[in-house]
Amino acid sequence: MRRLFPVPFRLLEGTARFKKWEWIRARVLKADNDHRPESYRIDADSIKRSDNVIQIKRGDWGDRMKWIEKHVVSDFSTLELRRQRSGETLGFIRPTCILKLEITALKETAWTEADQARLSQDGLFDSAAVKNRAQLRKLPFDFHYHYESGGSVHRHKLVDWEAGALFWNCFRDHGPKGWEGKFRQKLESGFQEKDLHFLMGTIHRFPDQWLIVGLVYPPRPPAKPAVQQLGLGLGQ
Repeated sequence: MRRLFPVPFRLLEGTARFKKWEWIRARVLKADNDHRPESYRIDADSIKRSDNVIQIKRGDWGDRMKWIEKHVVSDFSTLELRRQRSGETLGFIRPTCILKLEITALKETAWTEADQARLSQDGLFDSAAVKNRAQLRKLPFDFHYHYESGGSVHRHKLVDWEAGALFWNCFRDHGPKGWEGKFRQKLESGFQEKDLHFLMGTIHRFPDQWLIVGLVYPPRPPAKPAVQQLGLGLGQ
């Protein structure tokens, strides 16, 4: 697995604006200021699309999941133990169940100077060349999943960019009083019928702290029919 950054997706134009699940070509180089083994810097100007999107065929996620299943770790504790042993900081887990989605309002809803400096270094803020574009908005809430994995309960922050986009869409369409119900409907109750996978990754500056950096949610596979045990009486 590879962690590629920065990818200023909203600034990509024309043929560079790839789709989700699409293969791309790009120049990458091992990040010299990030010691996580999977971290590489990407030259965004070198991105070339293939128009080869891994499709879902009649609801079958097989062509997508074959790229993920090899990276699924049995539970979170095993993922953390692997990090301690090998230094790996990316992996998928399949939570046993979602207990709740915790939503916490932030005290500071604007970027601090320290935030802006750090995010500019990471390539997430606009450069002077594109300063006429709208600046990246800070989410006014933190989102944490409480979930079961490996017989234990865990709590991790959700930082998937799609969750942020979902928030802004729900807030735009349903307002300050109605957004939360629609948001929870998608990310909490809606996942009860999905085979939910968390893409887990650590924080660069705090390598032992894990985040949920992505969500993959194919349909839950159908339950296998119970096998009836037939008792056969043998006569003498």
